[in-house]
Amino acid sequence: MAAAEAGGPGPELQQKEKQKNKNKKKAAPAVDESELLTVPDGWKEPAFTREDNPKGLLEESSFATLFPKYREAYLKECWPLVQKALGEHYVNAALDLIEGSMTVTTTKKTFDPYAIIRARDLIKLLARSVPFEQAVRILQDDVACDIIKIGSLVRKRETFIKRRARLLGPKGSTLKALELLTNCYILVQGNTVSALGPFSGLKEVRKVVLDTMKNIHPIYNIKTLMIKRELAKDPELRTQSWERFLPKFKRKNLKKRKEPKKKNTKKEYTPFPPPQPESQIDKELASGEYFLKERQRKRKKMEEIKAKQADAVKKRQEERNKAFIPPKERPAVKTKKASTEKKIDIEAIKEKVKNAKKKKLGALPEEEVKLKMAADEKKKKKKK
Repeated sequence: MAAAEAGGPGPELQQKEKQKNKNKKKAAPAVDESELLTVPDGWKEPAFTREDNPKGLLEESSFATLFPKYREAYLKECWPLVQKALGEHYVNAALDLIEGSMTVTTTKKTFDPYAIIRARDLIKLLARSVPFEQAVRILQDDVACDIIKIGSLVRKRETFIKRRARLLGPKGSTLKALELLTNCYILVQGNTVSALGPFSGLKEVRKVVLDTMKNIHPIYNIKTLMIKRELAKDPELRTQSWERFLPKFKRKNLKKRKEPKKKNTKKEYTPFPPPQPESQIDKELASGEYFLKERQRKRKKMEEIKAKQADAVKKRQEERNKAFIPPKERPAVKTKKASTEKKIDIEAIKEKVKNAKKKKLGALPEEEVKLKMAADEKKKKKKK
């Protein structure tokens, strides 16, 4: 009663309000989460204008970068174009040819705080041999850049050159395919790879470049990017996982480790130290030389020397005598007598010679002549 008198809502009214709120929530149409996460086609972020920051910047900011000597002539030519492009964003640019540096600074009229960051990226790209026509695109809102350092990723210089060439491909075909799939401009120069394009493309470019330096061929990543490009066209697959469609490449180690010629086998561990080697005195004691007199020792040494010399002389004499030893003669081969088993028939040969003498050279045999005569007579009778 006290609550009703004070003007506060009673428990019944509170329950009714809760039920109304529940009904409203049920009546609201269910919004798909995938639609909230995806950016609608054709949508662009509104450009940053002077109205967004009418008072300008409080402090002056500046960035400087060095450039190599071989870029001096090109930068000298295109510097007026660089100043003109940065002047539209109210950013000053200075070129110092003595120090070999480029400097960009903000002015009192600069209203976009991010313009100086874009100007810094522009001079970095120009220093890395990117042409001005491409580098000036960094001043656009939807374009970013990434300079990937690849010089320290591989130890050997020869291996580094081979992998960098693999990234370019034959006649630049691999790099061109990567540019088309990522919508980025890519330039390989020295120890760096400069990429310019949308954020999603730059992410893929960095992955491909680092994988190539880790000895993974870029063609595998290009195949994956092509499949992803086709899958992105299907609106049903946007919320699903693409792992089942993407190829899985297994790494094969074809080269086996070379085994050393001399294998060091570890000896079994023993707590006892190795036996102490015998000294010269111990050896003399064992052989009995220790107890001999000095004269006897000298005589024994001389005998040993003479015995060695005699052996050497004997070997030398044997080698000299080898030249005078006659070679072993081969046993004489016995000639086989003509076999008298086959007897020659002299009478048959004589008959053949007689028959040959009777025949004239080029004359036909008797039987053939008779047949020819008979055929001629028949032809004559038919004509009559």
